[in-house]
Amino acid sequence: MTLTETQVLKADTAGLARAGALLAEGHLVAFPTETVYGLGADARNDLAVARIYEAKGRPSFNPLIVHLPDLGAARALCEFTPEAERLADAFWPGALTLVLPLKKGAGVSRLVTAGLDTLAIRVPDHPVAQGLLRAFGGPVAAPSANPSGRISPTLAAHVLAGLGGRIEAVVDGGACGVGLESTIIGCLPEPTLLRAGGLPSEVIEACLGYPLLRSVEATDNPVAPGQLESHYAPKGRVRLNAEIVDPGEMLLGFGHVDAPINLSPSGDLVEAAARLFGCLHELDAMGAERIAVSPIPDHGLGRAINDRLRRAAAPRP
Repeated sequence: MTLTETQVLKADTAGLARAGALLAEGHLVAFPTETVYGLGADARNDLAVARIYEAKGRPSFNPLIVHLPDLGAARALCEFTPEAERLADAFWPGALTLVLPLKKGAGVSRLVTAGLDTLAIRVPDHPVAQGLLRAFGGPVAAPSANPSGRISPTLAAHVLAGLGGRIEAVVDGGACGVGLESTIIGCLPEPTLLRAGGLPSEVIEACLGYPLLRSVEATDNPVAPGQLESHYAPKGRVRLNAEIVDPGEMLLGFGHVDAPINLSPSGDLVEAAARLFGCLHELDAMGAERIAVSPIPDHGLGRAINDRLRRAAAPRP
């Protein structure tokens, strides 16, 4: 479906009321969270959810995350284990998604779960996202607001560049603070890392008091969002762990290197995470056909950054 124009709504009371009304009518609305911009639809409306897959060009076997205003709303949809309760108490609202058994009669579209009996849920920590969820008054399915497999958006302008004319509206709430998608933990029942993200796994393990199981390998049969092998990709080809720059390459730097675009000249992983997708968008705008990426330390948020970069560099279908 192609529209003539995507509305840009202010992140004020009137704008959020309008966004909530559009969702209630079965339309698609992009909105900021602390991680990235999400593409929202009523999670109970089959047609609205189908439009997410259509607008993004997203494979229908790739499940979606449902955004909720609080833990009470989450408990109405899913069965919580004691470990899930502990993580929710510690990290919600925030950059943590939990995959839990879906309650019978929850009313969520089967398109959201991609036919699975589990549901990925999150309580976002962003005033605009919270305002929209409360204005709408229901569960909102919201993957990242970008064409499937491409760079995730951290600005409203990124959303418009990728999906303008394909969705009804975007709420402009400025830049996203975290800049990486949420960390996904499956509690089915043992806590398992399904996707590294904006909440470091070390922090989650400290809360639990023991190591997470790990299942973050790329797969063609995902049980959670963000597990496809090729994902988050810029237009140019990506080469990782580049100590030198080959002819024809543009360097995406990290730390004290001479690069036209640097994730963090000081080597700060928090800054690098917040800037990652924005820098990849900049490289697209510069017409970079080959991108070399400086080595990134593989600890803390570096694990999530490297996960996104590995998927960006993977062979494309």
